Amino acid sequence: MKKKQIVVVGLGRFGSSVCRELYKLGHEVMALDMDPDKVEGVAEYASQASVADATDKSQLKALGVRNFDQAIVAIGDDLQASVLCTLMLKEIGLEKVWVKARDLQHKKILEKVGADRVIQPEFEMGVRVAHHVDSEKIVDYIDLSDNYSIVEMAASKKIAGKSLLQLDIRTKFNCITLAVKRGQDVNIAPHPDDVIAMGDILVVMGHRNDLKKLEDKRL
Repeated sequence: MKKKQIVVVGLGRFGSSVCRELYKLGHEVMALDMDPDKVEGVAEYASQASVADATDKSQLKALGVRNFDQAIVAIGDDLQASVLCTLMLKEIGLEKVWVKARDLQHKKILEKVGADRVIQPEFEMGVRVAHHVDSEKIVDYIDLSDNYSIVEMAASKKIAGKSLLQLDIRTKFNCITLAVKRGQDVNIAPHPDDVIAMGDILVVMGHRNDLKKLEDKRL
């Protein structure tokens, strides 16, 4: 895995969580916030932690932010600061800027000013929780677009002992089985003759309607 240089701006609960996890994954992380206490709180989980105003282009340049691979702007509550910071980061030449948005209007504004990806943690988690509630078979759920998703489904007695060829998920439901998880083992691109065991987790990609049919009728 290539080590990346990533700037995390805004060290609230979301930003500090992202900072810690990226650092644990081995990336070089610069953590920025205007609150000295928040900066101090993540200092051990960052390659560099600085008190800075990320809406000030001169401060960003002085910190060498332009040399980083990516920025994550986690200033979710202050719309003006979030938008201005995104603009500054793009103007100094950062190729990839991901930004946290608090609502749909915020998201639309960030997209207009050049954010490469807009994250809505509460909304995205809400969608995932709703799918968990809708079906106990769903282990995890990831939206790829408005229509296509990847789901992790727990195998039931109904399909235990059957091979992927026998289940014929692709032909019958127009969905693709990307992997099969069994405990800590992950079988990437499983063979049609692989047999599913009770408790296996199937990682399946497809149209949301097709995935729902698969969940209701097969698993």
